[in-house]
Amino acid sequence: MNIERVNSELKRQIAVIIDGEIKDPRLKGITSITSIETAKDLGSATVYISVLGGDVKETLTVLKGSAGFIRSLVKDRVKIRNVPELRFKADSSIEYGIRMDKLIGEIVKKKEE
Repeated sequence: MNIERVNSELKRQIAVIIDGEIKDPRLKGITSITSIETAKDLGSATVYISVLGGDVKETLTVLKGSAGFIRSLVKDRVKIRNVPELRFKADSSIEYGIRMDKLIGEIVKKKEE
C-alpha cells in the first residue's frame, strides 16, 4: 500500500473514531483532520487537526492522551503491517483563511463607502 493510500485510510478511520468513539467531555466543537503525514517506514504519523467551536489546546490534550486507544482501533480497521505511532498537531490554516477573508471583506467594504 502506498503512502498516499495509507494517509487517506488513516485520515478516514481516525476521523470516524474522533467523531464517534472518543467520549471525552472536553472535546467540544467540530474536530477536522486537515492532513496526515506518515513516515515512509510507517513508524509514525503526524495528524494535523483543526477545531471549529472548541478549544484547540484542550482538544490536542485529549487526542494526545487518546493516541494509544485511537491507534488500537485503527489497527483493527486498517489492514497494514505496522500502524504508525500517532502524533497530533494543530493546523491553523483554516483559522488563518477565515481571518484573512474577514480582513479582505472589511477592506472591500471600506472602499465601497
